[in-house]
Amino acid sequence: MSPEAARLRSAVEANASDLLSYISRRVGPDDAPDLLGETMVVAWRRVRELPVEDERCRMWLFGIARGTLLNHARGQRRRWALADRIRSNPSDERSSPPADAGNDVRDAIERLNPDLSEIVRLVHWDGLSLAEAAEVIGIGASTARGRYARAKEQLRAALSVDAPLA
Repeated sequence: MSPEAARLRSAVEANASDLLSYISRRVGPDDAPDLLGETMVVAWRRVRELPVEDERCRMWLFGIARGTLLNHARGQRRRWALADRIRSNPSDERSSPPADAGNDVRDAIERLNPDLSEIVRLVHWDGLSLAEAAEVIGIGASTARGRYARAKEQLRAALSVDAPLA
C-alpha cells in the first residue's frame, strides 16, 4: 500500500462517522451512506492531493463531502425539473401507445428486412429525419430514402393500407 493510500485509510477511519453525520444532516439517513461512498471514491481518486497534517486532511475530506452534496443537490433539482416537465406535458407526442395498440404495425415492421425495419424505427419511433437515420446507420442519404420507400411499400402491402405513410 502506498504512503498516500495508508494516510487516506487512516483519515477515513478517523473521520467516517463525522462525515456520515455531516452528510446525513443535509440529505437524511437514506441517501447519506451512498453519498459517503461517493465522497470516498472522489478522495481515492484525488489521494495525491491528500494533506499531510491530520486536521487539514479532515477538512480536505469535508470539502470533498461538500462537493458531493452540491452534485447531489444539482441532480435532485434536475430530476424535479424533469418530473415537472413530464407532468406539465402528459400528452407528449413521443409518448408510447397503449400496450395493446399497434400490434399489427409492430408485427409488420418486424417482418421487414432488418435494414428496412431499422429505417422505419429510427424515423417513426425515434423521431429522426431520414438524413439523421442514414448517419446513424452509416449509409448515404439517397440509400436511406430508397430503403424507406421500399419499407413503406412493403408495409402498405402487409397492412393493406391505401393512405400514404408519412
